[in-house]
Amino acid sequence: MVRALILFLLLPAAAPAEVPARYQQAAAEYGLPAKVVYAVALTESGLRLQSGRARPWPWTLNIEGRGHYYPTRKAAYQALKVYLDRGGRRADVGLMQIHWRAHHRLLRDPWAALDPMFNLRVGAYLLRERWQAAGNLWQAIGHYHAPSWPARAAWYRRQVARRLGQLRAGGVS
Repeated sequence: MVRALILFLLLPAAAPAEVPARYQQAAAEYGLPAKVVYAVALTESGLRLQSGRARPWPWTLNIEGRGHYYPTRKAAYQALKVYLDRGGRRADVGLMQIHWRAHHRLLRDPWAALDPMFNLRVGAYLLRERWQAAGNLWQAIGHYHAPSWPARAAWYRRQVARRLGQLRAGGVS
């Protein structure tokens, strides 16, 4: 699987514009492959639109294991604020589904956490941090989602690999 990821990243892209600019920017800031950052976002917060295409959705919350897609930043903010004000802490937030309890200091506050570019940067920072710790990008991808659960990390790597394959084939944009 590691060899497949390396080959995938070294092959020329099918279409240069398939990864939106904001993902390219966040990836470049942390020295990550843009397609990996985009594939992680698709895996974390992907929403299939009426067009049939999947897109990372910036106003996604996973509260206590249940995913919620909100139409606006304000709606997601209000839901997150209510949950946190009631003492809840098991929430994943935004495009990159940053875990509130573990990373609330990085996320600053619920409104900032739901800013798409800020959320991407925090996610890219965390992925880069895991890459440095693991010494292997593929391991880091699994640790991004499940740092202390090897079976879940392996499952997650397969999901991201599937998204990378869809990007290559042009099936996801």
